[in-house]
Amino acid sequence: MESLRPAADHPHLPAIGVGGLVFNSKGQVLLVQRRYPPQAGLWHIPGGRLEPQETLMACCQREILEETGITAIPGPILAVADRMIEGFHYVIIDFLATLTEDDTPEPLASSDALEARWVDATSLTDYPLVEGILEVIESGLTLLQGVAPIALTQSSTHAWLFTGTTKGDG
Repeated sequence: MESLRPAADHPHLPAIGVGGLVFNSKGQVLLVQRRYPPQAGLWHIPGGRLEPQETLMACCQREILEETGITAIPGPILAVADRMIEGFHYVIIDFLATLTEDDTPEPLASSDALEARWVDATSLTDYPLVEGILEVIESGLTLLQGVAPIALTQSSTHAWLFTGTTKGDG
């Protein structure tokens, strides 16, 4: 995800970002290693800044393609994060996205990504992940198992992260 610092002419406004959680047929998740702050060097799902006159879904699809060379179609919203970190304030909307190809394409890191790769869900703890992204990935896995959330709630251990809940008491 590119640097999300607000434009110089509106430094008081938060930036809007979009992320795309993509799984392949083997159940692996597509991750990129961040090139720029905030949290440079950590692993995250592909994503970046919403451009003027761009829809959230178009941004998601563009960022996945720009950072990994992979085409995916955004689906349901999995999480919303309202982060203030390292001098940045950003609101991120994360989508579950579906590959447009039957085979698992090899990701090619470009744009804002140092590296891009498919990672087994069982190996996620071997990577230095951006804080909160593990919960987003778990929310995506739950949805793929056919358990649809009834709402996005602040049920996370992070006060700034809203993820899907399947409980009526959210």
